Amino acid sequence: MTNLRTNPVVIDEQAVEQLVAYCQANGLHKLLVVSDRNTQRVLGERVESALQTAGLDVKRAFLDEDEPVADALRVFRVLLACDDQPRTLIAVGSGTVTDITRFVSHRTGVDFIAMPTAPSVDGFTSIGAPLIIDGVKISIICQPPRAIFADLNVLAAAPRSMIAAGFGDMLGKFTSIADFRLGHLLWDEPYDETIARRTLGAAQLCVDQAVEIGNGSPTGIHSLMDALVESGFCMLDFGNSRPASGAEHHYSHYWEMTLLQENRPAILHGAKVGFATILVAQMYEQIGQLSRAQVSDVLEGATLPLRSQELAQIEAAYGDLAAEIIAIQRPFLAMTETQFDQVKTKILQHWDSIQQIAADVPSAQQFTTLLQTVGGPTNPAALGLSEAEIQQGAAAGHYLRDRFTVRKLAYFLPLKAATPVQ
Repeated sequence: MTNLRTNPVVIDEQAVEQLVAYCQANGLHKLLVVSDRNTQRVLGERVESALQTAGLDVKRAFLDEDEPVADALRVFRVLLACDDQPRTLIAVGSGTVTDITRFVSHRTGVDFIAMPTAPSVDGFTSIGAPLIIDGVKISIICQPPRAIFADLNVLAAAPRSMIAAGFGDMLGKFTSIADFRLGHLLWDEPYDETIARRTLGAAQLCVDQAVEIGNGSPTGIHSLMDALVESGFCMLDFGNSRPASGAEHHYSHYWEMTLLQENRPAILHGAKVGFATILVAQMYEQIGQLSRAQVSDVLEGATLPLRSQELAQIEAAYGDLAAEIIAIQRPFLAMTETQFDQVKTKILQHWDSIQQIAADVPSAQQFTTLLQTVGGPTNPAALGLSEAEIQQGAAAGHYLRDRFTVRKLAYFLPLKAATPVQ
């Protein structure tokens, strides 16, 4: 696997020139540039021209659409553009183009270089490629890019909605780290405190630069891109997306699947994550309002959910995809009374720690204000979703991943999965 730590991450106005120099210096003479309509226009053409002028052998994998989806069809289209020559792939785009390229590069045994066109996601440096396969969004372990070259002028000129999406994705780290800690405390999931602190530091950098990011200033955009890259490094170092993806991402994934299945306009990943973070923060606020005595009383009466009811809920929420979701949720669906009681005991034993975890999460109102500062959506209508769909995502999104989050904690405590947001 490529070690991105030993290769460049460039974020400045001369990124294209530095890409060319890097390819020449490292013997990367055969290249395949992956782009879509928008990214080809804003950067892809310039990248191809610069590489060809330098005498390099360049082919193009062009996704002839404005907003491609990272699914099997688009992966196949990029594969069709590959020839019998081993070529380093160059992903010119944001999250979708990068994930498609990441998967193809890994499966064809070649490296890829990322050239972000918008600071919209934190997945540029990660090893995971979130793809929609048979209607289900799954993250496939692949590889990181061997280098990143991001043109700061292109990033700053990105649509405000994409910049706000990147900011929303970073806000989600506050709740994802809280879930990361809960999962370790109550479900014995792997955990790394250093990575948790690094992830939170990257998120805090965005909070500190919120006004500059909202204004699209070079300083603010550089800070946002730095934070997104660092979050990706945290996932890379941990080995999966757990530090950067909690309940807020599960809600977002469910809404995205709903929109795709109904052929409705897609909403940027980070925009959905940012809004979902508000909802998850509400649950953490509720934890802070419960005393140990109240928790003790509630836990005493808490009972293991009936497996038949859980299966019925999954089938109602996922339809034909239910069998795959049930397989993902097997560890929770197979939980015994003894295991359920063990978690209850841990909750009470660690209640002070749980409350501290909750206290470290900014309030729902703080998240709302921050998203408004950068122009991110803060209500269902802005996401093209109804109140019922918001509630359904909060109720069923957690089934998408085998991870313990605050949403799973709601099986034991009276936490509302979502409350109306105006």
